[in-house]
Amino acid sequence: MFSAILISKNEAGQQVGITQVDDAQLPEGDVTVQVAYSTINYKDGLAITGKSPVVRKFPMVPGIDIAGTVIDSSHADWKAGDKVVLNGWGVGETHWGGLAQKARLKGDWLVPLPKAFTERQAMAIGTAGYTAALCVDALEKSGVTPDQGEVLVTGATGGVGSVTVALLKKAGFSVAAATGKASEGDYLKQLGATTIIDRAELAAAGKPLQKERWAGVVDSVGSFTLVNACAQTRYGGAVAACGLAQGMDFPASVAPFILRGVSLLGIDSVMAPKPRRLLAWQRLARDLDASALEVITTEVGLAGAIGAAADIMAGKVRGRIVVDVNR
Repeated sequence: MFSAILISKNEAGQQVGITQVDDAQLPEGDVTVQVAYSTINYKDGLAITGKSPVVRKFPMVPGIDIAGTVIDSSHADWKAGDKVVLNGWGVGETHWGGLAQKARLKGDWLVPLPKAFTERQAMAIGTAGYTAALCVDALEKSGVTPDQGEVLVTGATGGVGSVTVALLKKAGFSVAAATGKASEGDYLKQLGATTIIDRAELAAAGKPLQKERWAGVVDSVGSFTLVNACAQTRYGGAVAACGLAQGMDFPASVAPFILRGVSLLGIDSVMAPKPRRLLAWQRLARDLDASALEVITTEVGLAGAIGAAADIMAGKVRGRIVVDVNR
């Protein structure tokens, strides 16, 4: 038996709680992992609070991130004792996830834990940080360079935004961080931001083309924020879009794309192929300062994860929430 957060659903609605689960209840998979840490991401917040139909099968163990040790494997790439990380692949949505002391998974979903990180540090990065690395990789591949001007990061105090700011700073970029939390300016500057702007400047409908400000953008917000970011991007610049905190609508004009040659880059972290994942984790291991992880991370036990999910939906969370599933 092991402890897990379990989401169930009946005529009365969704129920969430910590329960004891038998190993025999674990889903199919060719690798069993003793989970050390998981996380609370925005998607986990949606799943646990039920504010969006993220969970596709019930009962479900949420948690889209996992770091732990292989305890049993029939997969050729993994053996008992290997340290592994998982991000995405529908885990916590259609397949039991990481907010439990054990997980049974497909070995093809796993990547090795980088030697630069402990399991806790890997989860301080989690899907948010891995997505941030995918975004920075995409901007660089599209031709955005530090000498072209500032890069805007929206949702900057969130998990994706916080790691993105740190990675861009390390790569030599000047970073403008957009946030609705004026009190977090020092936090963002500590991570590497040079300019702090009020997210209200971007949050409402604006002109199809606006003053050119940004060489590139990493947006985790969507809706009008993404539209305005595109409208303010310089000629030939690129915008990496990876989130929808404001909304999944895109009430935009084609003007930035056909008159300024702006590229809109969609970033998917859930089903990204393994080679791209490995490159992202290599960047994180090379460029992300462990001290920055401590600045952005709050830790809770399994019992605190449910409340943390509500907090992240209420916009009360700064940076990353790591869950020690064994306390």
